[in-house]
Amino acid sequence: MILSSMQNVVFGYGNEPVIDHISLDIHSGEFIGITGPNGAAKTTLLKLMLGLLRPWSGTVTLNKEWAGNRGLRIGYVPQQVASFNAGFPSKVIELVRSGCYQRLGLFRRFTAEQEDIVKRSLEQVDMWEYRNRRIGELSGGQKQRICIARALAQEPQVLVLDEPATGMDLESRIGLYRLMRHYVSKHGRTVIMVTHGLEETSPYLDTVISLERKENEGWKCLVTNSCSAHFGPEA
Repeated sequence: MILSSMQNVVFGYGNEPVIDHISLDIHSGEFIGITGPNGAAKTTLLKLMLGLLRPWSGTVTLNKEWAGNRGLRIGYVPQQVASFNAGFPSKVIELVRSGCYQRLGLFRRFTAEQEDIVKRSLEQVDMWEYRNRRIGELSGGQKQRICIARALAQEPQVLVLDEPATGMDLESRIGLYRLMRHYVSKHGRTVIMVTHGLEETSPYLDTVISLERKENEGWKCLVTNSCSAHFGPEA
């Protein structure tokens, strides 16, 4: 099912377009990678396809039937999570619990089910044992993982990850890709990930969107779909 459809989209900043007549369909239930060199408008493309930016021309259509009456539940993990400084006061478990707040009532009373969601989310990124540590005490890769756990605790329909493997070692990166593959295959979610490490990630992806630029032209995209079911091993 098509989640988002972009047709002849043009968008830019100032007077210069950075996205030039892109047409692209995003399908639900896929693990999608967006790649391209620095300055390739990858984050801009993300925001356009999710309806967070309005194009100069062309159309972006979100599937309202799939999203439901309350709109699309989107979990987002930004690139610069390592900016939490050493004095950041919250504990790991407090940050991950905040991912559940949108589904809680006015008084934010947690149920046993929601506590289980928080625990499972932290276990999935191997951070449960750090639950009582203060965020500012963690390494950059650990901060990245707890932000992913917070996004998972939201139980989003679409999980958007902007360079999520920043600061992680190889074992942690591969574990993340396997987790996302499992999240898509077993739970029917959609994961959209901006990445430079295509050699590592491509075995786990369903679709790769490559942004390229020709001289004196805006960024255009090339879409590649995997020709077999799922290459990557499950988590």
